[in-house]
Amino acid sequence: MTMTEARAETALLTAADLLRLDGSGVRGELIEGVFCETMSAGQMHGAIVMRLGARLVDFVAPAGLGTVVGSDSGVLLERDPDTVREPDIAFTSARRLAVGQELAGYAEVVPDLVVEVASPSERRGETHDKARMWLSFGVRLVWVIYPESRSARVHRLDGPVELLAPEASLDGHDVLPGFSCPLAQIFAEPGD
Repeated sequence: MTMTEARAETALLTAADLLRLDGSGVRGELIEGVFCETMSAGQMHGAIVMRLGARLVDFVAPAGLGTVVGSDSGVLLERDPDTVREPDIAFTSARRLAVGQELAGYAEVVPDLVVEVASPSERRGETHDKARMWLSFGVRLVWVIYPESRSARVHRLDGPVELLAPEASLDGHDVLPGFSCPLAQIFAEPGD
């Protein structure tokens, strides 16, 4: 079934509807008004998100470079019909979103950097499509992390997709100049 067919058969939801569902304990995203339930991706996924998120916050916060958020915050990408997506981690520069600005709902500012950690059920093609989607909305840098292979792919608007081997490091490029994080650090087990 295509997205157009799904929209025709389903009552379209808005970002406000999605917030109400979340308040009832139902978690998901909207893609052109169609609700897509999201599920927990497991312990390893969460640990990787926290380790990399902490590294990003430690780099961004002291210099007031912007805001780092996790997936529960969501990003409103388009309206009528609404699309709200949840990256695992998002960085938005202070130029795009003032540091400390309180938002009651979803951010309507497209992040500069999005991190997606592949869940066990996702195929590489799905994660590639998700990265391309983020770039199509104006995200400048997307890191897709693959826990099983301990590798990553870097997607940029202005370049080819780059595969990072387990011994490589994530680089902030022109989005976060000076940021670097060895992949080994985000895959490290406690005590390593």
